[in-house]
Amino acid sequence: MTAKILLVTGDAAESLEVLYPYQRLREEGYEVHIAAPTRKKLRFVVHDFEDGFDTYTEKPGYTWPADLAFTEVDPGAYAALVVPGGRAPEYLRNDAELRKILKAFFDADKPVAQICHGPLITAAVGG
Repeated sequence: MTAKILLVTGDAAESLEVLYPYQRLREEGYEVHIAAPTRKKLRFVVHDFEDGFDTYTEKPGYTWPADLAFTEVDPGAYAALVVPGGRAPEYLRNDAELRKILKAFFDADKPVAQICHGPLITAAVGG
């Protein structure tokens, strides 16, 4: 049976921080599911530097469908969790269903990978 990996994200996640782990894990033979607050087409962003700006700018990135809503996730069905960054963690950290999912992974001592702003969610659950 193929091991499943859960990737949790939402709108305004950094495109590369979602799609790169998603594709690499699939290349390694894992089944990867993307979960979000609701099943919908997610809208990612790209952060990049431009001349004349003191900080990075944000532009629309790729879109991608969420396979599951957080309420549909059974954490016990997954071997590991990936939490991408971007701006999504800023609001996802307050999602009660996502907090339950993260707590289940930590309580089961399963691997949790976090990218960039992903630890904002972990901090919210005390992980």
